[in-house]
Amino acid sequence: MRKTPEIIVITGAESTGKSTLTEQLANHFKVPFIPEIAREYIEKLDRKYNYNDVEQIAGLQVERMNELKQLDIPYIFCDTWLIITKVWFEVVFRKVPGWIEDEIRNTKIDLFLLCDTDLPWIADPVRENGGENRLILQNIYKENIERFAFSYKVVNGTNIDRFEIALKHISELNQRSLR
Repeated sequence: MRKTPEIIVITGAESTGKSTLTEQLANHFKVPFIPEIAREYIEKLDRKYNYNDVEQIAGLQVERMNELKQLDIPYIFCDTWLIITKVWFEVVFRKVPGWIEDEIRNTKIDLFLLCDTDLPWIADPVRENGGENRLILQNIYKENIERFAFSYKVVNGTNIDRFEIALKHISELNQRSLR
């Protein structure tokens, strides 16, 4: 009988090394991963994103996760996920499609790796929230993870430290799963 992959979401504020860490973990465990869908989507737009775009991004996140759940792999690593999308809706549009909270509640995430804001924020055309906003959003993400009662661990330090700390947390997750 095939075991369902453990789902590990790498999350945190902008410019905290999420994409790098997600790819490092996927390469280490030789599994596919879900890249940052919002970035891919927004970079292709020739206009400012809108509410419908963000809802489309959320739908793509769910679709890609459901596709990977069908594979016989030990892990799914996801570069951000619906909690960040939910907060994005709240901050930018002041409303969230009802299905998103239901999806968050009904999706089994085994572990969130919350990337700390100890790396410097680097501006790029897709990033919007440096400075104080970055810290505020980081706290909102953490509060949402806790509110939905997901297990999480903070990952900090340089890229190699982040990777080694993440591996340690995944090893601890595996040990809990074996009990």
